[in-house]
Amino acid sequence: MDNRHNILRLLRQVAEGSLPPEEALLQLKTAPFEDLGYAKVDLHRSVRQGAAEVIYGAGKTPEQIAGIAAAMGERGCQNVLITRMGPEAAELVAKTIPLDYHPIPRAAIAYPGERKALGRIVVATGGTSDMPVAEEAALTAEVLGNSVTRLYDVGVSGLHRLLANLNPLMSARCVVAVAGMEGALASVVGGLVDCPVIAVPTSVGYGASFGGLSALLAMLNSCASGCSVVNIDNGFGAGYLASMINQMEGIS
Repeated sequence: MDNRHNILRLLRQVAEGSLPPEEALLQLKTAPFEDLGYAKVDLHRSVRQGAAEVIYGAGKTPEQIAGIAAAMGERGCQNVLITRMGPEAAELVAKTIPLDYHPIPRAAIAYPGERKALGRIVVATGGTSDMPVAEEAALTAEVLGNSVTRLYDVGVSGLHRLLANLNPLMSARCVVAVAGMEGALASVVGGLVDCPVIAVPTSVGYGASFGGLSALLAMLNSCASGCSVVNIDNGFGAGYLASMINQMEGIS
């Protein structure tokens, strides 16, 4: 009972008379979440928000991560995203559940399965050092059923690199611009494309970057229209928002 399709199937069974209303009510009552003691797994997240709960791995033990993912897998959830998980934890979790680990963004997909690849989201970075955050955004968007094009190391210190990729930029439904240092990439991209731009400041940079604060303030003060800014290093938030924009554009 982890998505809209399951609930609709249940309601149709009641309407057809093949399932007593009392049994349907019982299934709905027991479905919303599962209490594991150390976590309350939100099994209705996809019903409310269109995507299953994402597991934030930092601060959790491998056993806790595996337990949460297993509770979701037992309910039929696939492509469960786990963010901010180190390689040692991933190695231990992979011994108990199916796991596809991605070391650059330190993220994993539990119970991997087939996924849609709708529309086009472009994820661009100012430099190679921004890739961990960018890959978190790209992987999040892909897990949520989107097609992603990666444009890495196309920052303003060599603007010709960005301009050589105008075709994918101009055909995107949404662009995620990931940059540290002074964070200028988002403004440049925002001045080129006719789609929403999600700006992601990273903590990449020297002392005066203040751990990404300089990039954050620059992106918030961008004069380019259509730029939205997420928190420092928040690749997941950017990927999630880009997915919502992309799929809404597909409906319209």
